[in-house]
Amino acid sequence: MAGQHIKTSKGDKLYLGIVYTFLGVFTLCVLYPLIYVLSCSFSSPEALVQGRVFFLPVEFGFQGYQAVFKNDQVWSGYLNTIIYTVAGTLAGVAVTITGAYVLSRREFPARKGITALFMITMFFGGGTIPTYLWLKDLHMLNTMWAIILPGAFNVWMAIIGRTFIQSSIPEELFDATSLDGGDYIQYFMRVILPLSKPILAVISLNFALGHWNSYYSALLYLNDASKYPLQIVLRNILIQNTVDLTNMTSVDVNSMLQNQYLSELLKYSLIIVSSLPLLIVYPFIQKYFIKGVMVGSVKG
Repeated sequence: MAGQHIKTSKGDKLYLGIVYTFLGVFTLCVLYPLIYVLSCSFSSPEALVQGRVFFLPVEFGFQGYQAVFKNDQVWSGYLNTIIYTVAGTLAGVAVTITGAYVLSRREFPARKGITALFMITMFFGGGTIPTYLWLKDLHMLNTMWAIILPGAFNVWMAIIGRTFIQSSIPEELFDATSLDGGDYIQYFMRVILPLSKPILAVISLNFALGHWNSYYSALLYLNDASKYPLQIVLRNILIQNTVDLTNMTSVDVNSMLQNQYLSELLKYSLIIVSSLPLLIVYPFIQKYFIKGVMVGSVKG
């Protein structure tokens, strides 16, 4: 009956208490590293190096972010990463969704064989050296195309896109398009793409995350520092930042120590700056992303 209160047994209360406790601990384990990095980025270099930052910022300031925005390599890496991410995402989405559409057409006789060949590449790759030699023969080394083109087609995303088109878009729409004089290209452009926003969001986010976080391809195929993405700049600062204090005067040592303190703070500020664009974009495509990842699920 409406308004009737259902009594909860002691066993249910105990179970709910354990579940909520587990979720609380799990949430704290996930959030604390994020809060810690954010707090470190707003703390003073001395407080950070001395280990006085645990949860909230100590000696609040913007020294780390000021150093980030004064660093020309960071700005150059940021611009390169944005270019690689936007161009790589557009190319990847265009090629992948087109391939998914072709594989979804039941009247295409070779679709099963091509799908099988594509799936083989998910388990066996050509390797780093053949890919490098291939890009060298195509004169793509030290260009943005070496970052964008090799990964422009994602087999897994193409299979998900094919499943979405087959399960979510009625075949009757193609018959209606044919009756109106439309062909396969018009059906793809005017029907498939507008109705595939959820899966397009999933594919776009997958490619954008991959290109934004990628550094291995740039490390292999780029030798011009002006073309390095932000992740290479981060790598050089976070991993290769070492200072030799031998054979220096006391003034030099004090100056180098201050720079070392600032470089430690710079690491945390760079992590926040490099992650911020994705954190800003994700809420706007979350609705479509959730719809896309539910492709093929049983809906009750």
